[in-house]
Amino acid sequence: MNDAKTDPVREPGPRAMWSWALLDVATQAFATVVQTFIFAAYFTNRIAPDPETGAQWWGIATSAAGFLLALAAPVLGAVADRRGRRKPWLAFFLLLCAGATALMATVRPDPAMLPRALLLVGLGIVGVQGAGVFYNAMLSDLVPSRRTGAWSSRAWALGYLGGILALGLSLLGVDGGANRVRWIFPFVAAWTVIFSLPVMVFTPDAGTVPNESVLQSIHKGLRALRHTGKRILAAPALFRFLLARALYFDGLATVFAMGGVYAAGAFDMNEREVLLFGVALNISAGVGAAGISFIEDRVGSRRIILGSLLGLLLTLTGALLASTETVFWISGVALGIFVGPVQASSRAYLARLAPPDARAQLFGFYAFSSKATSFVGPLLVALVTSLSGSQRAGMSVVLLFFLAGALVFRTVPREHAT
Repeated sequence: MNDAKTDPVREPGPRAMWSWALLDVATQAFATVVQTFIFAAYFTNRIAPDPETGAQWWGIATSAAGFLLALAAPVLGAVADRRGRRKPWLAFFLLLCAGATALMATVRPDPAMLPRALLLVGLGIVGVQGAGVFYNAMLSDLVPSRRTGAWSSRAWALGYLGGILALGLSLLGVDGGANRVRWIFPFVAAWTVIFSLPVMVFTPDAGTVPNESVLQSIHKGLRALRHTGKRILAAPALFRFLLARALYFDGLATVFAMGGVYAAGAFDMNEREVLLFGVALNISAGVGAAGISFIEDRVGSRRIILGSLLGLLLTLTGALLASTETVFWISGVALGIFVGPVQASSRAYLARLAPPDARAQLFGFYAFSSKATSFVGPLLVALVTSLSGSQRAGMSVVLLFFLAGALVFRTVPREHAT
C-alpha cells in the first residue's frame, strides 16, 4: 500500500491549505458544544428523568449513529473515488449536521422531548463524521506525504481553537435558563456553515466528474471497494493499524460522547460548569496538537500515537479515581493534551500510506474502523452503568479500549514519509 510515496502532489498555496484547515474549526463546534458538553449536559439535566437514564439513552443514540456511518462510509468513499470530487459530498454532510443542530432549538426541557433530542443528535453525528471521510481524504490530495503530519496537526490545533471560541461565545447562553441554552444550537449551526465556506471556495478539489452516471459510479465503486478490502487484508501493517485505531478511537469517541454526561452526573456540574470544563479541555488539546505540528514529520506518527495512548491511559485513570471536582478538572485537562496528537497523527499515518487511486475509500475504511465498533463503547458504558448503578464504573470501560489499542498498535511498523 506504499504506492502513495510515488505520487507527486503539487502543494497548493497557503490560502488553499488554511482554508482546508478551517474545516476543523467548522466541525469542532458541533463536537464540543453539542456532542460532548452543552447539549449533552442539557439532555442529562433537563430532558432525561435522571442522570443514569440519560447516560444510557445517550449511549444508545450515539452508538446507533456510529453504526449507521460505519456501514455507509466505505461505500461513500468508493463512489467518491470513482467520481473524483470530494466537495459535493462534503457539502451534503455538513448541511445535514447544520440542519440537525439548528433544529435542536426546538427541544424543550421536557422528558417528552427525549426521542426528538436523540434523533437530532444522531443525525448531527452522521453529518459531521460523514463529512470527515471526505475532508480527511482531501489531505493527501493536497500535500506530499512528507507534509501531511504538519498540516494534519495544524488543522487539529486550529479546530481546538475554534472549539474554545465556540464554547466561550456559548457562555452567553447558559446563564439565562433553558430557553437561552436552546438558542446556542442555531448559533453552532451557523458557525458550521460559515467556517465551511473557505474550503468550498479556495481549496481545489481532486479530479473531475467522469463520463458515467451516478448509478454506474456506485456499481464500479462497489467493485473497487471489494478490491480495496482485499488490498487491506493483504497489507498486514495497514490492517493492524486500522484495527488498533478502531479500538483506541472507540475509547476517544466514548469519552467525547459521554464526557459531558459523566461530568454532569458524577459531579453534579451544571451547563455552565460543563462548558467551562470544555473550554479548558479544548485549550489543552489545542496546545497538544499545536506542539506536535513542529515535530510530527521528524519524530514520526507512530511514536506520537504510542506516547499519546500512554498519556490517555494515565490521565483518564486519574479522572475516574477523582473524588473531588478539582482533581477531576486537573486530570481532565491533562487528558486533553494527548487527545489532539493521537487524532492528528492517526490521520497523518494513513495519509502517508494511502495510494492515490483509493484515498477516499481508505479514509472510508478509516472511518469504518472507528465507527464499526463505535457503538460498543457507549453501549458498554450504558450497560455497566445500568448494572452497577455507577457512572464511574461505566466509564472505566474506556480504559480497556485505550489499552487494547496501544497493544495492537505496538505491532505496527514506523511509516516512511517522502
